Amino acid sequence: MTLYILNGPNLNRLGKREPEIYGHTTLAEVEAWSRDAAGDLSVEFRQTNAEHQLIDWIHEAIEGSARGIIINPAGLTFTSVPIMDALKMFSGPIIELHISNIHQREAVYHNSLMSKVATAVIAGLGPRGYPTAVRAMRDLIGEAV
Repeated sequence: MTLYILNGPNLNRLGKREPEIYGHTTLAEVEAWSRDAAGDLSVEFRQTNAEHQLIDWIHEAIEGSARGIIINPAGLTFTSVPIMDALKMFSGPIIELHISNIHQREAVYHNSLMSKVATAVIAGLGPRGYPTAVRAMRDLIGEAV
């Protein structure tokens, strides 16, 4: 049983990119926190700057042993119908995750396509939203200890 944690464009720059919005925590630190929160649940933690790669990983989750998907599609949240369509095919719970509160930001960030298919949305908790999302996912899939 595997939990997929998928990250979209520019999240590899976490800790360096707009620290006043995203903080100083790196993606490697976020991954470590996520794995700690997952306990004995297997984690596939991935990041890409390519839309098609996120779609391929969602397809992999659909075909494999994935129990849940946590996805931070970053800027693709607001533009990618193909990612939304891929997520629709996943039968398990999906948590859409954002480091910043997208609803407090510029209007371009207010309409998430992913929210329409996500089980839950977590936004605005900063990088600590990741372990929060992992714990919530464990509850959703019945793996909480």
